[in-house]
Amino acid sequence: MATFMLLPGAGGSGWIWHLVARELEARGHRAAPVDLPAGDDDAGLREYVDAVVGAVPAGAQDLAVVALSMGALTAPLVCERLPVRLLVLHNAMVPTPGETGGDWWQVTGQHEAMVEHARGIGLSEADLEDEAVLYGHDVPPELFAEEGERDSEQSGRPFADPWPLTRWPDVPTRVITGRDDRLFPRDFQHRLARERLGTVPDDVDGGHLAALSHPEQVAALLDRYAAEVLGAQAG
Repeated sequence: MATFMLLPGAGGSGWIWHLVARELEARGHRAAPVDLPAGDDDAGLREYVDAVVGAVPAGAQDLAVVALSMGALTAPLVCERLPVRLLVLHNAMVPTPGETGGDWWQVTGQHEAMVEHARGIGLSEADLEDEAVLYGHDVPPELFAEEGERDSEQSGRPFADPWPLTRWPDVPTRVITGRDDRLFPRDFQHRLARERLGTVPDDVDGGHLAALSHPEQVAALLDRYAAEVLGAQAG
């Protein structure tokens, strides 16, 4: 049984993971969605890590940290504070040493990749200004509406911090990509994973919020990773 710490992306509400958490618990794991201090203009990456550390359930064992989108700026830093045994990035801003989250967008070519993908599926750049088109296209409307209500307005503060590690943590790392992600298109994510982590992602159906649209697929991969990584380590 693993304990999954589930980190959200921009907006900071751990609620984004509630369906995945339910699926994980049905498979015998513990799941702890984490609220990050997205609305606090004074909170940088250090405070985001503090929030994760403070949310670990009592008696937690076999820690796995899972991060959505900008949560990936925080997740590897948690490995310096906690005995993390598995790290999973989902539709993620994969960081590199010294780079700020603010610089990440231009350095990686995210905008160009997003626009090219949109045109390939018959959308214009202007279409992507509608959050329902960019994020909610595959999410049940009631869930997408609630997600918007629960999120805070994201502070720019954590995007200003240079990513402080000198190398990736020595922790088994997996990447999950939404096949239909319009913000971080699949091919863009696969390129980043190869270049920055030397790994090939696993794909699930759904877009940037696949945790809401296809939670069973996301949970099934997390369960598989736990069996592969934690089982191998135990053996």
